[in-house]
Amino acid sequence: MTFGIRLADAVGRFGTLCVGIDPHPALLAAWGLPDTPDGIDRFSATVLEAVTGHVAVIKPQVALFERHGSRGMAALERLLARGTESGVLTIADAKRGDIGSTMAGYADAWLRDGSALAADALTLSPYLGFESLRPALAAARETGRGVFVLALTSNPEGASVQHAGGENSVARRIVQAAAAENDGGVPGSVGLVIGATTGPAVRELGLDLAGFNGPILAPGVGAQGAGRGELESTFASTSGVVLPNSSREILSAGPAVAALRAAVAATQRSLGLAGDAGPGMD
Repeated sequence: MTFGIRLADAVGRFGTLCVGIDPHPALLAAWGLPDTPDGIDRFSATVLEAVTGHVAVIKPQVALFERHGSRGMAALERLLARGTESGVLTIADAKRGDIGSTMAGYADAWLRDGSALAADALTLSPYLGFESLRPALAAARETGRGVFVLALTSNPEGASVQHAGGENSVARRIVQAAAAENDGGVPGSVGLVIGATTGPAVRELGLDLAGFNGPILAPGVGAQGAGRGELESTFASTSGVVLPNSSREILSAGPAVAALRAAVAATQRSLGLAGDAGPGMD
């Protein structure tokens, strides 16, 4: 079963909210945990316990595990395995992008059956050319996994590259290339990353989200400023599943599992998300 189909089924049961698992040092300290591999392991396990059965997707931020070296990556491996056991889909936010055999190596690490780092989906950076992602696209298709390609990010620096080209902008070409990877008639498994606060740019650059048959990961919700209004404005014409991602606003409610679950529910209500009633926004 493809990632696109599994995602559609999961959001139909639990709604579209994606919870980021970002073990920032300040969050670990606020939870009374050490900034160590053991601390991030306990942090991750607690978040997963809180969200299982309440959200469809989690998104661990790979850099915050990687900073602890091999033991940090081992904690990430355990989180990904636990996610699979719990029935929660995982998006490894690694933003990998390279050429040739190096890209194939990244694909082997994150998208191969049997890999300790195998996630349900992986974020990719296309800025060495969209075709440089071909090994990852092929691996994801072969194993029924997904990818999310950076298209329009909300950081100010991104505009200098993503907006370049005017009517034929880099972002527009990325959206078109990703759309071509998805088969018509079934939920696609090649997604995009589009910031929840980029609504004006989506319109100004003429991005065709109505014709994009794939999921969209929308970071920037909560602590980064985006709310229901920004989501509805940015993705008003979108036909596919939009996954608003919230991290710090939910994670700051910890470490109690009940408090984290309450924060998830509050976020779903504030964003007008469907929760366990179905995908999308009200």
